[in-house]
Amino acid sequence: MQTILGGNGTIGLELAKCLTTYTNKIRIVSRSPKKVNENDEVMAADLTDRNQVFTAVEGSEVVYITIGFEYNLKVWQTNWPSFMRNVIDACKKYKSKLVFFDNVYMYDPNFIGNMTEDTPIKPSSKKGLVRKGIAKMITDEFNKKELVALIARSADFYGPSISNSVLMLTVYDNLKKGKAANWFASVNKIHTYTYTPDAAKATAMLGNTHDAYNQVWHLPTDNTKITGKQWIELVAKELKVKPKYMVIPIWVLGIIGLFVPIMKELKEMAYQYDRDYLFNSSKFEKRFKYKPINPVDGVRASIQNLRITASV
Repeated sequence: MQTILGGNGTIGLELAKCLTTYTNKIRIVSRSPKKVNENDEVMAADLTDRNQVFTAVEGSEVVYITIGFEYNLKVWQTNWPSFMRNVIDACKKYKSKLVFFDNVYMYDPNFIGNMTEDTPIKPSSKKGLVRKGIAKMITDEFNKKELVALIARSADFYGPSISNSVLMLTVYDNLKKGKAANWFASVNKIHTYTYTPDAAKATAMLGNTHDAYNQVWHLPTDNTKITGKQWIELVAKELKVKPKYMVIPIWVLGIIGLFVPIMKELKEMAYQYDRDYLFNSSKFEKRFKYKPINPVDGVRASIQNLRITASV
């Protein structure tokens, strides 16, 4: 049995499809779970409850964490540490391997121009401190050889099954409505994005590769150095509209946040847009001989799928 905690989220959905390559026993766990594949086992659970986490993990060979708690600092500070402690304890009890789908918030902002698995851990944000703490919980356990686990990190992502990523919300949605795309801080800085099908396929590969455990991996991400302006142009070209855009200064996010809560939450992460943000996944690509999709094809596939979904 391979279990996905947060199985109906953006990454969980894609991951469930990919895991059929390795097993026909997949357990989808969430508050209101739905089957992704015909033979999936579904389990409704409140994953903030320790007992329910243990029930979800029991009998699992591999447990994947793809859950996404509400994007709110207080929620993160409350839920993430206790949830991670409970999952680790459950995996140790039932001798399950653990795969954590992580982000890059814990990295030192001064080194995000070329992020590798060895980039210094020194977050400048409070959300980054939360991510640093929960990642350390896992690495401490596998360094002590008390848990078999790995961390799979992704950059900001986009893809055919996600309509609420920052890229799609601020660029695609606006251009589609005839409005100017929004970008934070500077459109002239490089910003790489991970394509969700690449991320999910790679996570499944890692989870089913014995010697991939007890280390950190960056998930495959095309390393073409594309700026914010060029992302806007790619989306506009696919939509056949003019690449109009408006740059939102970081200080403005604080004001907008008074009326739009998500903008208040994004303000402390805006440093990711005022400098180059380049995600390096060469370790994974070399080990698995994997070539991630390029941005042109990725944007095209994402928008085509959104069109199909909208027409259904």
